Amino acid sequence: VILPTGAGAAAGADRALEAALDQAGLTKEDIAATVTTGYGRSAIQLGDKSITEITCHARGAFFLDPSVRTIIDIGGQDSKVIRIDDQGNVVNFVMNDKCAAGTGRFLELMARTLELSMDEMSTAGLDWKEEITISSMCTVFAESEVVSLIAQNKRQADIIHGLNQSVASKTCALCRRIGGEPNYMMTGGVSKNKGVVEAIQKQLGVRLVISDRAQLNGALGAALFALELS
Repeated sequence: VILPTGAGAAAGADRALEAALDQAGLTKEDIAATVTTGYGRSAIQLGDKSITEITCHARGAFFLDPSVRTIIDIGGQDSKVIRIDDQGNVVNFVMNDKCAAGTGRFLELMARTLELSMDEMSTAGLDWKEEITISSMCTVFAESEVVSLIAQNKRQADIIHGLNQSVASKTCALCRRIGGEPNYMMTGGVSKNKGVVEAIQKQLGVRLVISDRAQLNGALGAALFALELS
């Protein structure tokens, strides 16, 4: 289940659990073990164990495709690249967690500035004609650049392509820092953004493995750890 966290991580987790149980036709009494992960894990008291999102993403990705050696995860709050070995163990990782630039939040803000939904934003940059560079590394300044480009009557598709290229450049820089190697898997909500995926693939020169469960990858990893506890 994917839903907005809202004001509190614990309350959001409770709502998500209730919805997941309802979807599965189960009750809380049917649960043998629970593992919490992600930013809000320390605020959630119902878990039997708490495991970092790095470890859970590695476990989930390896389960989905054992050939994967580098995981690119771009979520709402951060972006990270994780290297795993042929057993699915974390070898190394690097995160961009100091700023929203290059994350899902960055794309949400830009979509709002351009008055587009996230679904529209996903494909709107594919029909680009002019190469536009968004030079600012800061979300606030990048938004100012976008407003300026709109005022210059630049095509919306070209602006969005520039934003996609900016996110891809930041992501590929993380890959280079960690010595990323094939096969690459992309997880997190931004894996649903076709423009960003295409830009990353072009800059890396590889095809990204993207599962239909990519956005639930961290939760899947946590569930696999919970299975070992049960």
